Amino acid sequence: MTDSRDKNARIRPQQFHEIGGLEDWRVLGEGACAYFRTGSFAAGAKFVQAISELPGVGSGRPDVDLRDDGVTVRLITIADFYGLSGRDADMAREISELARRLGIPADPSAVQTVQVTIDALAGADVVPFWRALLGYEDRANSPEDLIDPQRRGAPFYFQQMDAPRPQRNRVHVDVWVPYDQAEARIAAAIAAGGRLVSDTYAPSHWVLADPEGNEACVGAAGWIEPAK
Repeated sequence: MTDSRDKNARIRPQQFHEIGGLEDWRVLGEGACAYFRTGSFAAGAKFVQAISELPGVGSGRPDVDLRDDGVTVRLITIADFYGLSGRDADMAREISELARRLGIPADPSAVQTVQVTIDALAGADVVPFWRALLGYEDRANSPEDLIDPQRRGAPFYFQQMDAPRPQRNRVHVDVWVPYDQAEARIAAAIAAGGRLVSDTYAPSHWVLADPEGNEACVGAAGWIEPAK
């Protein structure tokens, strides 16, 4: 259970996954996400209406994506950090309890987020161009992150380079998947013609490349060591 006296404090991905009642949720690159299979747009709309009536909804929580077969819900805190708080965990539990009362099943394997990463030698010169081009804004207290103010588009992250790297691409996509889906996603990408470039930081993330060498990373936030 989260500490009600410190709901705004940051909690780490693994801490989130260790909290009871949050089995429907997976921590990705942009907070905690859950997908609920409502089966129809009308049923999904009713579920979203019910979510809107929960205590504490508002002020940026939660982000909801309504589709004809289901509803994706995302919770994230954007403050002096970009991640999860005890307040997010409490709301996630309430949303899951609501879904169970309504008989709406969750599918944790159906969530993912995508981030675009640009390697830059002089980020202070590069970031303003992308900020203007995309109509994005700086993430709070971060000079290397741009986010969509409408909270829809993929975030852009600018990774500092110390020297030119002409032999490798300098723009790549980060795909964040549930920690229990990462190995299957990597295997599928390799079977489709890709190759593993590095697993140095596994199980946090892996670097892959397509047949022409264009790179992508598969990230798995909140990985939990299996019980022995």
